[in-house]
Amino acid sequence: MQNTIEITHLSRVEKLMVTEVIWVDLTHEEESLESPDWHKLALQETEDRLATGQEHSIEWKKAKIELRKRFE
Repeated sequence: MQNTIEITHLSRVEKLMVTEVIWVDLTHEEESLESPDWHKLALQETEDRLATGQEHSIEWKKAKIELRKRFE
């Protein structure tokens, strides 16, 4: 059975609220979801780069600023 909900008439705030409700619902299923192998590999590769100094982390606030500049 497929349910279709018309969301184009919703305000931005309402759409964000719907997104939040869906996200919370999805997180209740977290234990039943298994990460795909490609994702585990990508995480391991990032950890390896961090350990060898080839990768560095930055604060989320700074990352958002850099990403916004990149996509302006």
